Amino acid sequence: MSAAFEDALARSVQNWCAGATGIRAAAQLSGGASQETWAFTIVRPDGDIDAILRRAPPGYGAAPSRAAGLDAEAELMRLSYDAGVPSPRVLHVLTEADQCGTGFIMQRVEGETIPRKILRDAQFATARPMLARQLGGILAGIHGIESAALPALRTMSSTEEIAQLDAEYRSFGWPRPVFELALRWLSRHDPGVSKKITLVHGDFRHGNLIIGPHGVRAVLDWELAHLGDPMEDLGWVCVNSWRFGEIDKPVGGLGSREEMFAGYEAGGGSVDADRVKFWEVMGTLRWGIMCCGMMQRFRQGPDHSMERAMIGRRSSETEIDLLRILAPL
Repeated sequence: MSAAFEDALARSVQNWCAGATGIRAAAQLSGGASQETWAFTIVRPDGDIDAILRRAPPGYGAAPSRAAGLDAEAELMRLSYDAGVPSPRVLHVLTEADQCGTGFIMQRVEGETIPRKILRDAQFATARPMLARQLGGILAGIHGIESAALPALRTMSSTEEIAQLDAEYRSFGWPRPVFELALRWLSRHDPGVSKKITLVHGDFRHGNLIIGPHGVRAVLDWELAHLGDPMEDLGWVCVNSWRFGEIDKPVGGLGSREEMFAGYEAGGGSVDADRVKFWEVMGTLRWGIMCCGMMQRFRQGPDHSMERAMIGRRSSETEIDLLRILAPL
């Protein structure tokens, strides 16, 4: 963190946090093409507050077309917190006066996001058997948030999603027969606009969930939130890429679809298993095409990082996953 940015953040905190005298231990956790995440501690005589800053620095361009925007993310997290969905507490939304860019500050939530640890480590042994059902209940809570309270969000239907994936895939000029098969299957089985349109998290999976020894502590990263078919979230969390080797436990390698469905229905939701399966196929193809996009960026630039290449190679895994799903259908 530059001295100028740290000074600006400290001044901001002192303006809105009662009793704050400054900040310490600022460290960048991640930095993408348009957004950064920072951890820091707000210093207060009556008790420090561990915080997270999610921001787009001044001068950065518009967010990708699929992104909800940082202001919308902050509002969605506030609404989720108020609705009882496990979520970090938003402390402050940045304004121009803060001179820190666009974004928001939230209270840090302790826990684990790394799938390998959640699925293997002894400290999560008690939580693992209950997580699939718990995830279903959390999704029911997200989908139950009143639409009238939501910020402006894009609406996405299954038909529009198929068209976008088809266009993106063909832009690569990289024919892949399994992807062609999946696109044909999706078009033939498109269920159309859902009778119920709700808030959809859009990226509900490992990595975006903070897990503690007794279950989920917070849902993160609302960047892809939109309005649409609530079954999309249930299908996405079942994509094999998020099972990390536990392929017989569809819900993130943690449990069965039936357990998740039971939690969803107990939380007031209604499950359409056929739509969930459709969105699982869609999600598998989406991730495969995203992996292809990573490989294209590695090949053509400007990002020639090994991470891009390694993710790009995972497109072949999604081809196997698609064949496994589609063979019995």
